[in-house]
Amino acid sequence: MEQELSLEGRIARLSEMVGPSGHEEAVRQEIRRQVAPFVDQVVEDPMGNLYAVRRPRGAGSGLKVMLAAHMDEVGIIVTHVDDEGFVRFAPVGGLSASVLVGQQVAFANGTVGVIGVEPLDDPKDLKVERLFVDIGATSRQDALQRVQIGDMAVYRRGASVVGRRMVGKALDDRVGCAVVVEALARLGDSSPHEVYGVFTVQEEVGARGARPAAYRVAPDVGIAVDVTASADTPKARPLPMALGKGAAIKVKDSSVISHPGLRRLLVQRARQRGIPFQMEVLDRGGTDAGPIHTSREGIPSAVVSIPTRYLHTPGEVIDLDDARAAVDLLVAVLQDEIRL
Repeated sequence: MEQELSLEGRIARLSEMVGPSGHEEAVRQEIRRQVAPFVDQVVEDPMGNLYAVRRPRGAGSGLKVMLAAHMDEVGIIVTHVDDEGFVRFAPVGGLSASVLVGQQVAFANGTVGVIGVEPLDDPKDLKVERLFVDIGATSRQDALQRVQIGDMAVYRRGASVVGRRMVGKALDDRVGCAVVVEALARLGDSSPHEVYGVFTVQEEVGARGARPAAYRVAPDVGIAVDVTASADTPKARPLPMALGKGAAIKVKDSSVISHPGLRRLLVQRARQRGIPFQMEVLDRGGTDAGPIHTSREGIPSAVVSIPTRYLHTPGEVIDLDDARAAVDLLVAVLQDEIRL
């Protein structure tokens, strides 16, 4: 039964799926399957955002709360196929040429390839334009039987548990999706709020799905659930986030300054429940909270983050205890009255 799927299992299953920006179909179908037993309604909008709606339970006046986690992952898009069958591509989302070399990639139709690089006179010449995908084709005609211009691919990599940590691709932001599903599963009949678990599209190319989603829901409060950079590796930039220190409560990033009242509430609930947490100050990047907080007349918004190493690589690393703390924190906020 789906209720028996662990948080770890949810994350791993979602991580391994193919879902680049604008092509989240498989991920959306899996999330729908996982979340449906715990909510009153599941609907999809024209952009592909998925809404899992949980009506209020019990007495008391609650708010309309939007939890947002994005389904898409970074990837590549086919731009040209040469006469020998090698595939040229452009990035979809933030990708580094140095990370791409030698990586296996998978297309939605099952085609698998490996990323090669032209001979370089100087390592500084390593750019995406010098890379190609080898799908084992022997000619352009052969290659076009397997992939077409405009097809997208993502890293091909399984998820593995190493100690209390997980390594895999697309943990940005499949871990956030799993956390939202798990929080909705654990709420039971204990929340007075109308909760919308919103699984958004196209975050990696400009948080495009979150704005129409926030307009549709018109929430009183918005909380994005996403990853954040972890600064605990050798000679990392001096930032406060680290694996294993708990859920990260965002103060600011490039897209949002968290609503002070909502941020204080998150900290207060974490302290009251003994939930491990850390404060997040990110000097670049953003989340779905950016478009959510500027939607309509303005929506009080904040972010609960899971610190992650090696973002946008096939080997992202999270601490599973941080993901569990994020679930605990969301449940703690949603079970009681929200006052800002």
